[in-house]
Amino acid sequence: MEKIKRFRDVIVVAVVVLLIVLIVAIYLQSTPRMLYPEEIREYEGQDLSSIGDFSENAIRGTQHVKASTYRLTITGLVNKTLEYSYDDVINGFQKYQKVITLHCVEGWSVKILWEGFLLEDLLNQTEIDPNATVVIFYAYDGYTTSLPLDYILKNDVLIAYKMNGLTLPPERGFPFQLVAESKYGYKWIKWITKIELSDNEDYRGFWESRGWSNEADIP
Repeated sequence: MEKIKRFRDVIVVAVVVLLIVLIVAIYLQSTPRMLYPEEIREYEGQDLSSIGDFSENAIRGTQHVKASTYRLTITGLVNKTLEYSYDDVINGFQKYQKVITLHCVEGWSVKILWEGFLLEDLLNQTEIDPNATVVIFYAYDGYTTSLPLDYILKNDVLIAYKMNGLTLPPERGFPFQLVAESKYGYKWIKWITKIELSDNEDYRGFWESRGWSNEADIP
């Protein structure tokens, strides 16, 4: 009888433990988890949006670019065509931070702490041709857009490699995204691979050639 009692006690304990494990598992599955738990959500008194608050609207879905083989080319109306590796950019230029809100024409917006480099600093290394008036950007997925050179030089425009303190995840444009302050989101090109200095003020990018404003100014 004693052995039967011990066996029964063991079974009861095992059942209780199993029930506890099942309850914990169900709780964990039903509790929302942060996709980016290490991100900064407050900066100098400003509440920030989450990296996960973006809507995905890339023309060919998320692009996965390897840092080890990545190259950024700056060409066109320049005296020196340059090619940078990912590490060249990360280690070669002064870093800056800005809290800037991205506004999408779809009606949503996100306020993010961006960290990156002044695009002007990268362009100046090429010795820009005085005839250049437009900067055309090309992405890994074939997307393109453009901005006036004057706008870039007068607005401390960043090319970002971090957001909310984290390195850009692939879905947000790793390795680099343009932070086109005061412009709608379709100017914020991701996965940048080439930057071309041009005098072609009639150039229209992917969405601009489909009818969207080339200025893309936030009202």
